[in-house]
Formats: sequence, C-alpha cells, structure tokens
Amino acid sequence: MIRLNFLFVFVFLLTGFLWAQPGQVIVPRIETMPNAPAPYNLRDWKSTAVAYDEFIYDTQQSGQYLPLCFLEPGSVNYPQIPAFRLHTYVGTFSNFGNEAINVLPSLVGATLVGQDKQNQFGQNWVRMSQQFYNKANGENLYLNSPATSSGNDWWYDMMPNVFFYQLYDLYPTMDGEAEVQFISIADQMLAAVQQMGGEAAPWQIPYFNYRAWNFREMTPTTESVPEPEAAGAFAWLLYQAWTTTGNAAYLQGAEWATEFLDEWPTNPSYELQLPYGTLTAARMNAELGTNYNVEKMLNWSFDRGALRGWGTITGSWNGFAVAGLVGEANDNGNDYAFQLNGLQQAAALVPAVRYDKRFARAIGKWMVNLANANRLFYPGFLPASLQDAASWSSANDPQQAIGYEALREQWDGQSPFSTGDALRGGWAATNLALYGTSSVGYLGALVEPTDVVKILQLDLLKTDFFGAAAYPTFLYYNPYTQAENVTVEVGSDPVDIYDALTETFLVEDATGSVSISLPANEARMLVFCPAGGVITYATNKMLVDGVVVDYQQHAQAYTVAPRFKALAAAATPLAINTSTSVYATVDDTDSEQLTYTWSATVGSIAGTTDSIVFTAPPELGEAILQCIATDETGNRDTALLVIPIVGEINNAPQIIDLSQSLTFVAPLGTVVLTCLADDEAVDNLTYSWSASNGNITGTGPIVNWVAPSTAGIETITVTVQDDQNLMASASATVLVRNFVASAGEIIAHYPFTGNPDDVSGNELNGQINGAILTTDPLGNNNNAYYFNGGSQHINVANAPILNFQEGITVSGWIKANALPDRESFVVSHGSWQNRWKVSITPQGHLRWTVNTLGGITDLDLPMPLVTETFYHFAATYDGALMALYLNGELRAFTPRSGLLRTTSYPLLLGQMLPEAPEYNFKGVMDEIKIYDHALTPDQINTLYDSGVTATRPPVVWQENTVQLFPNPVATLLHLAWDANVNEPARVEIFDLLGRQMYTQGNLCNGSLQLDVTLWPAGIYHLIWTSSSSSSQTTFSKNQ
Repeated sequence: MIRLNFLFVFVFLLTGFLWAQPGQVIVPRIETMPNAPAPYNLRDWKSTAVAYDEFIYDTQQSGQYLPLCFLEPGSVNYPQIPAFRLHTYVGTFSNFGNEAINVLPSLVGATLVGQDKQNQFGQNWVRMSQQFYNKANGENLYLNSPATSSGNDWWYDMMPNVFFYQLYDLYPTMDGEAEVQFISIADQMLAAVQQMGGEAAPWQIPYFNYRAWNFREMTPTTESVPEPEAAGAFAWLLYQAWTTTGNAAYLQGAEWATEFLDEWPTNPSYELQLPYGTLTAARMNAELGTNYNVEKMLNWSFDRGALRGWGTITGSWNGFAVAGLVGEANDNGNDYAFQLNGLQQAAALVPAVRYDKRFARAIGKWMVNLANANRLFYPGFLPASLQDAASWSSANDPQQAIGYEALREQWDGQSPFSTGDALRGGWAATNLALYGTSSVGYLGALVEPTDVVKILQLDLLKTDFFGAAAYPTFLYYNPYTQAENVTVEVGSDPVDIYDALTETFLVEDATGSVSISLPANEARMLVFCPAGGVITYATNKMLVDGVVVDYQQHAQAYTVAPRFKALAAAATPLAINTSTSVYATVDDTDSEQLTYTWSATVGSIAGTTDSIVFTAPPELGEAILQCIATDETGNRDTALLVIPIVGEINNAPQIIDLSQSLTFVAPLGTVVLTCLADDEAVDNLTYSWSASNGNITGTGPIVNWVAPSTAGIETITVTVQDDQNLMASASATVLVRNFVASAGEIIAHYPFTGNPDDVSGNELNGQINGAILTTDPLGNNNNAYYFNGGSQHINVANAPILNFQEGITVSGWIKANALPDRESFVVSHGSWQNRWKVSITPQGHLRWTVNTLGGITDLDLPMPLVTETFYHFAATYDGALMALYLNGELRAFTPRSGLLRTTSYPLLLGQMLPEAPEYNFKGVMDEIKIYDHALTPDQINTLYDSGVTATRPPVVWQENTVQLFPNPVATLLHLAWDANVNEPARVEIFDLLGRQMYTQGNLCNGSLQLDVTLWPAGIYHLIWTSSSSSSQTTFSKNQ
C-alpha cells in the first residue's frame, strides 16, 4: 500500500511536470496543492483590511478588552512627540506592551489599501510610530519595543526595520527624524555585515549562521536555533538603501548578504526574512545582471526547513482546503499555520515574479490557495466549536476583522481549529492576534477577484517597495482544465497589453474593459504599456518608452558585460614609497575569460590579473588607479580608485580608558571622569567634553560632572583631537537615581551546605542532576556545587511563588572553569525566551536577560570574567531599571519596563531549559539567592560582604518543632520548643539579605525570649538546630 501511494504521488507530480507551461519552472511543493481549491470562498481582503484598521485605531471603542489602541504624551526616544500603544492580542495581560512587528505592518498594510495614516482620527500615526526607533539606548535601529536591546532573536530585530523602510517608501514626507533613521539603519546593517566578515580587499562573504546580532557590541548571538535567513533581510534593506541613496557601499553589503544565501547549502528558513532575500536576489539578477540561484531560494520558502520545521502547508484538513498557508509544515497530522507568515511571504514573493517570470505560474497557483485558505484564521469561517474566541468576536467585532494568530490541524480531537499561543502562554485572554492580522492589508493590496471565480488579479507592483518606474503589471493564473476569458480594466488612456510570458502584445490601443483569454492551467503576466510606445532593448531588458516591461526578454540576443562589484585597496591612504595590494572583484555571468588592464596616474603597478600591487610615488598627492575588465567578446567595464598619498600615516588618537569615579550618583551629585588617551604626540591632544544633561567643570583629561536634579541615565562624551584634526570619541554613562529599599521577600536561598535544599522556608528544594559537591570560596569542603558543562545541573520544580512579576534579584557566587565559544547558562527560569536568565556570553561577559511584557532586554557586564576566579554577582530588575553587579559594585544598567513574564518551566541552575544541555555552565556555584524585589546597591554590597554560609552537620528536618509568638512582633519575641529534646539547641536569625541578626547556642530549657524592639521592620528567617534535628520558620517585625 505504501508503494502504491508513493507511485500515485510520483505519477501525479510527473504528470504536472510533463505538461508544464513553456518557460515556467516547477516548484514541487506548490505542485502538490490543488489548482482550484475547494471549498472556495474568497474573502474581500481589501475591505477586511480597511475594517480592521478602522476598528483597532479607534480609541473610542468600548466593550470587553476595548479599546485596543491608547494615546500617550511621548516616548522614551522622543519625549516631545506624542506616541501610542497597540495591543498585540485581544485581551492582552500586558496593557503597556507595544510591539513593532504589530504596529508598523498595520500602518503599511492600511496604507496599501488606501488609508491615510498621517491623518486618521485626528492623529499622525506614522509620525508617532517613530517611537520604535531605539535612540535613547544607542541601538539606533527600529526594534520590537521602544526600549529594548538587539541580539536575542534576529527576526524581532530585523523585521521592524524592514517595515519602517516600507513605511518610509509609502510616506516620502514622513517628518520627524525619518531620513536620519533611514541612513542610520543602513549604516548599522553595513557595519554588521562587515563585522561578520564582509570584505572587498579581497572579496569575502560574511557569515550569518547565528541566532541574532548585538548591534551595539557588533557581536553574534550563538545560543539556540540559528536564523541564517536573516541574510535575506540584510540584503533587502541594504539594496533599498542603495537604490535610494546611490551609496555603493550599501550595494556591496547587499551583495555580500545575498551571496551568503546563494552559497548556503541547506534550507535556512525560520520565520519571515528568507522571502525578502529571494525577492532581492531576483531583483538584483534582473536589474544588475547577477546570477543568484533564485530557484533554490524560492523552493526553500515552500519546502519544510529543518531548523524549525517551517514551510508551506499542503492538502486539506477535515475537508477544509488549507494549502498555501505557512507555518509548521510537519506533514504528519500536526501542522500549525500562522497568518502573519503567509501574508508576509506573499508580500515578498508576488513582486519577485516581475523580476523572474519563470515562477509566474507557480506563484499564481499558490496565491489562489493562500487567498482562499487565509479566511480560516477569522471568526465566522469555521463553526464556533472549531475556534476559541467566537463569542468575543460575535459580541464585539461584528465585521470579523480581527483574526486568530494561528490555525491548528488538530486540537483536542477537532480539526481544523482557529487558535494561537497566547492563552496557553498566559499572555492574553484570547488568541485573537493583532500582530498577525496587521499584515492583512498586504494581501488586500495584492489580490483582486476577476469576473471568473478562482482567477485572481495579482498586482505585482503594490508591495515592490522602492521599485523603479513601471507600468501597471498584473499576474493571472487559470486553474481550470479549459481556457477562460477574463475581463481586465485598463482605464481610459489607450494601452498596448503585453504578456511577458509569451513575449507578445495581446491587444493594442485598448481602453476600458478588455477580454483576455487565459490558456488552461497557465498564467499570463500582463503589462499595460502606453499605446504605440517605442520598444528598445538593453541586454536582458525590454523597454517601452524607456521603462522596463520585461526583465527576461528573448526577442533580441545579447551578451552580458563584466560588472565591477568592487575595486578596493588593502590600505588607504598610502604613505610615499610604500605599497599595497589592490583587488578587482568582477562579475560576468556568461564569461570566465576576463582580462584586466591596469593604469595609474602616478606610482607603479606590478601585476596584470584581478589583483595587483601598487607602489606610491615619492611625492604627495593622490593616485588614480583605473582597471578595465574585458571579456572575450569585447564587453568591458571600468572602475576607478583614488588613493591619497601622504608623507606619513597619521593614526587617530586612541582612547585607552574613560574611567568614572562613580557608576551611579544621587541627583546633583558629582562624578569625576578621567580620559586616558594615546597618540604619537600626546602633548598636542585637545579634549572636548559634553553631556546629555548636567554640568561639566574643568578642561583637559580630567573633569567633574555635576548630575542634574532629576533621575535618569546620562551620557558624558569626550572627543580627543590631535594636531592634524584626527579624532577619537568615547562615552560614559552614569545612573542618576536615589535608590530606596522596597518591600519584598526572599523566595529561594541555596547555601549548598552539603545539599541543594532551599533554606528560605519556601521549600523550593533542588534536585541534583549530576552536579558534585566541592569547595566553596572560603575553602570549606562540600559547601558548593561543581557543574561539568555537560549534562550536570540542578532542577527546582516550578511553583506559583517563583512566578512573581514586579521585581527580582538573583545573586550568587560563581567560578567559571571554562569560557567556551558559546553562551553558558548560570541560572535560568524559562530562559530569555520565556522569563529570565543569568548567563556568560561567548566573549566571557556576564549577561542578565529579562523577558517582560514590554519586551526582552540583555544587559552585559562591560568587562569579561576570568576563569578559575570566584566572583559574586547580583542581577536586579525593579520594573524600570535592570542592573548588574560584580563583587558588590554596580557595573551595568539599562532601562526596561513591564511585568516579568511567567513560565511553566522549572528553575534551573547550570542549564538553559530542560532537555537543552548544550549551553550548560562549567564551573562552581554557591549561595544562590532569589528575591521578589530589587535590592539596592547598599543591600547588594552587604550580600557580597556576607560571604558564604558555613557548612552545618547534616540534620533530620522536623516540622513545627519551634513555636514563636507573637507574629508579627513589635518588642518581645517568645520561642518555645520541645523541652524533652535532651540536647543543647542553637537559634540563628537572619534578615532577608542573609545578615545574621542573632545567634545563641547551648540552649537547654526549651524556651527563649528576645527583645527585637530596635530591629528594622521586615521579614526574618529563624533556624533552630540540635545535634539530631532542626527546624526553620519566618516571622515579621513591625515598627
């Protein structure tokens, strides 16, 4: 039976391949989809997008979980500009959450279907959306929330910039700092690509197989599943930057990124970024004459990728046609489609057809399926029993404008099922997801029905952002087994209708409504050209009146000329009488026999190939090098390179260190800053100081800075300049704040005195998984745990008390025995993906990560740790500020807001997540403490000074051995225990910081009375021990 099924599928596919439309490339995954899906119910996606936009942006909506949008007076990045928040889910538990992957595409999509988002409901939503440009924290990129950090998850970092670029194209008068942001993003992308290995002298392709990229540090994130598809987003952004600015460096960056995809051997698909790379590759092939493997990349977007199981879904579920949706394409009964992914894949791949028409039929067929199946994400298109928020939608969203996040093939024995991750993740009260529906405008702009059911008109220009001049171009696919005539509207001005697939004019001098015949199971790509226009050809391009109408013409033979990608010197400027290598990187898609002709206005050249050695003359000035690359047919390209010739290479000053006397200071406090700089002529250096706020007194390398009267994070910058005007700059940040102790409790305390038990009183005892008792920082044996970096860890079962949300402190002693070239997890509760973690980066820096309802943020220590050295660390978060301490001193901080997310994962020491030992910590750990509030710097310093807990002999724990009263207590505390215990007892009392407040041994009469009148108010932990038993409890001290 299995063989018969295989034979049937093989014959089915073979049949499809044999009749294939001339010039069209088969996409095997698409061929498994029906030509004419059934049942078929095409929703009016344009009207849906308009209704959705007007519903979610109406701040006057009322009803359960409404409104969904809220105005604010300003944002952290632009306090002077009004801002707004848009919920990610209906019924979100994160009322102050705000995500760029939701907001920005909602503005783009609405604009694509005709909405003016610069003037709607009296608001300029486009201008306000600039709040997502992370300016205040120095990231200088659009990120998923207004105050977050890059380097956690590439698609969350890259796609907000893609969406901003799209918005920038739609609104040339975007106002604000849009132009500055556009260039800043391109510069950040180019710098990152270069740091990843992109090089022109000689040409070298960068490496993208990382999880993410920290744009502030210019370092990769290597933990978790990699996202090499990010090269696609880099390529798209840098190519748009080049087409807009003409800066050739951006084009080089785009080519580096695309060449990575072109040479990458396996499917890199992960989320959204790959299709944008496919579009860019197709466009570069068409416009520049490159020869990237678009067929491979396009198939990657449809085939299931191994990294995440991502791909395009085929078949039907319980009689519902679902082919064409995108998500987890497992093909074994548990597929999971997400609306966002199908919509964005369409936005990228539909316009790609104009640049590579070989895929017109395949994309046309896929879009018939996607446009049909996408309705199943919306209430009203499945029975109420097959969705989990039908009642809310019926009561509050009568137009059924907000869709579900996802569609499951199976859920609780039902199929299909409209749902999502929010309910199970505890993020919202419904799975109706704005972030997925916010891209519906892209679909509404692309798809129009025709007068023949199941034949769509696809607009190939609508989502081709920053595209060159073009005439109206549409794709039509006939899914039927017989020819069909469709009516197309061409307008009142006469046009000649050109079919790019047959390369013929079907109708000339047409106006109004025109009937076009579509052959069975074939596509047409129609271009409405000005009637009687002049036809010309330029290599692969056919033009009418100077505008390209066909990027793959076959009417006129041509050969491809060489094209310079780069002409670059290994060193520039160059000192007199010195030499450097110069590299020519040339692309010629139909010739490998290139000759190079070099010349220089001054100096000398050695070599005649694609690289030469240039020697500078003895005179000052500049050398202009010319290289001509010629193929065997005589086609050529020329490039020039200017190299300044100087008497000597004057290097810019180097700032060795910028130190500050204090990391944090109270308002109006003073910090001393010292700049240590080096230069060939140190005595000729000048120092210029500036500050974001506050006042600077003094000049030269040492100054005083007086903090402002208000709290904040302030930046002090020094610029050092030499006598030839070369400069170097450095900045220091100072936290201006009055720290006030907050109320809270210790949640867990692991002194590791012979066992992994929690002595906080909350019984969050650890379970050993291979970790071994070892020596603590004081040399006490069996008083700490060693983890081997393999599978060893300590597991603490999850409990409600661990899921506090308002603040946190995590502290402990660690000694790393190794610092591998991967992230190492010290303590993790759900990791960065779900809640928080403390880890060590591949560069050896301690990293504190919190995942709040407002976003994910990393905070790294500025200095690396050293192996075989004990450090005390403390990481805090108070709802407004993240802080990281080393050996009692505050070393790093960053703003962050929002409640901590909750998780069902266990608390892990030495490991990231269950069943994920590949990032385990190798070293020693001791005195791990967790508080449900942020300790102050003074309290952290006390923790550090307290050291570690001495080993106690093993005891048999007995419950309720000690009674104490009153509780709470104000003056006298009475203790009583079983007087029949014929052993001396010891009583120890600690405050929440671990400081010992009282100790007394040799107690034999079964009772004790303590005067605690002068003790500070708070929670105290009492430990009672004898030689054979022990007890612990807590009590509260009132004022």
